[in-house]
Amino acid sequence: MPCGFPASDKQLRRAAMDYGEHADISRHANSDAFFTKQSATGSRIVLLTSKGSQLLHTARFEANDTILLGSESAGVPDEIHERADLRIRIPMGEGFRSLNIAVAAGIALHEAMRQTGTLPE
Repeated sequence: MPCGFPASDKQLRRAAMDYGEHADISRHANSDAFFTKQSATGSRIVLLTSKGSQLLHTARFEANDTILLGSESAGVPDEIHERADLRIRIPMGEGFRSLNIAVAAGIALHEAMRQTGTLPE
C-alpha cells in the first residue's frame, strides 16, 4: 500500500518532530502483507472514508483497532475499501466534502482513544 506522501526515514523524522520516538512505524511490502499482519494480530482495519456508512460518533472502537486513512484527493483504492472491517466517516455540514487528512486523523484518533480509555490524563 503506497503512502500518499514521501515516507523515507528522514522525512518521517522531520515531520514527526520530537514525537517520532513514540511512534511504532511498520512498513509492508504490499497491501496483502499489511492485511495478513493485521489479521494475525487480531486487529480490525477501521477505514476513515468520506464513503463510510457508519458515522464516527456511532462507531465502537476496540483497543487493537488500526485506523487507516487514504490520500486526501483520492482516498483508498476500491480493493482496500472492500477489505476494511469497518468504514467510518466524520459527519460534515451540507456543502462540505472532506476535512484535511491530519485533522480527520486527529478527530478519529481522539474518539478511538476516548472510547478505549487510552487518552492521557
